[in-house]
Amino acid sequence: MPSCRNAERLWITAGLLIVAGLLVATPIHAVVVGSSEPAQSITRIRIEALPPAQRQVWLDYLQRSERQMAADRAALASERKGLAAIPPLPKESGNARTIPLNRDPAWYATPEARHIGDVILSFQTPAGGWSKNLDMATTPRLPGQSYTTDNLSKHLGPDDFDAPRDPNWNYIGTLDNDATTTQIQFLARFIAHTPDAEDAPYRAGLLRGIEYLLAAQFPNGGWPQVWPLEGGYHDAITFNDNAVTKAAEVLNEVVESRPGYTFVPAGIRSRAISAFAKALDCILATQIKIDGRPTVWAQQHDALTLAPVAGRNFEPAALASGESADLLVYLMSLPHPSAAIKASVAAGVAWLKGAAIYGFDWSDGRTTEGGRHLSPKPGAGPIWARYYCIATGKPIFGDRDKTIHDNVNELSLERRNGYAWYSSGPQQALDAYAGWAKKNGAIPLRH
Repeated sequence: MPSCRNAERLWITAGLLIVAGLLVATPIHAVVVGSSEPAQSITRIRIEALPPAQRQVWLDYLQRSERQMAADRAALASERKGLAAIPPLPKESGNARTIPLNRDPAWYATPEARHIGDVILSFQTPAGGWSKNLDMATTPRLPGQSYTTDNLSKHLGPDDFDAPRDPNWNYIGTLDNDATTTQIQFLARFIAHTPDAEDAPYRAGLLRGIEYLLAAQFPNGGWPQVWPLEGGYHDAITFNDNAVTKAAEVLNEVVESRPGYTFVPAGIRSRAISAFAKALDCILATQIKIDGRPTVWAQQHDALTLAPVAGRNFEPAALASGESADLLVYLMSLPHPSAAIKASVAAGVAWLKGAAIYGFDWSDGRTTEGGRHLSPKPGAGPIWARYYCIATGKPIFGDRDKTIHDNVNELSLERRNGYAWYSSGPQQALDAYAGWAKKNGAIPLRH
């Protein structure tokens, strides 16, 4: 993990801001305070270094991933035998927006909904998951066509953390950008409004999707971003895009036999109960402690050590305000919270209160002269930096060259404009906490 401790000497009080009773200093000048190191893949060598009691379950997991990767590749190769030409990559679309989950219930019985269901089934991988950024409202996948569109970054440089092992096999089965969980939830809505005599293929697709989530879950309860495993930060426990919590939410829908899931066999439902509980254990176990006190979470954590790890070049191993706020909201959504959940939520909310920034404005327009920037603005806030250094508690910012900075205004224009470095989003967790704490007799916040 890169250290930001050198930055402490460079932070001096240029203007004191009162933030939840804490004094927060701003840097008088910006410096490079570190550089990101790549997240490690899950490998046999790393697994063999685990305590003996943990090794076999992780070796079994890795072997299952390798077998499934081979099966996925073999299935596509079989489709392509005898084809005069391989079909072009499928049409791209942002996230899972072509798969609506918020329509009136009657809409899911329409021909339009059935068409989307057919497209979804056509793009399901042999493993049972789906790729991301696909248009699933228009054209079904063709025989021999890739399961995914071109998800390669246009900014790849030497030793880039985002460079795939195989450029032609990237994000084949993922929870990134709401993929897989959204497809399962859509199929459930469709099945709930389709006559039993007509929904057999969709039931089969939904069951395969659930099996995918169960197979992809780590032995410790987390989920990787990509499965079968692709290596690098994709192998980490991924809280980004709510990958872990959305997978857990789908499994909870199975457990509760919600509409569209009532046909799921008891054996799968039993496994979903266990997987849901393990996911909660993972969330609580990964909450970062500093000087023995729990704080919040990183964007992703190493699957074997639970340590915070970097994502893409510009996503350092750090305390992540947005992902943490989402995790806190998720924990507060659970009925009958345990003492451990109450303590976790109280600690996380207290950290967010202390990390809030007042008196500054993050210009949000990418066409702003000079690009996005942070500037003083009396009365503004609260906002939060996306990342905070674990060693110092100060905001940090990554660039494509893997450097870590203490001032967002010093980033390259492309990265400064192309990422949400500041946000008011964590306020949602603070807003929810007061009512939740009163209802659940939660632990009072410490300041």
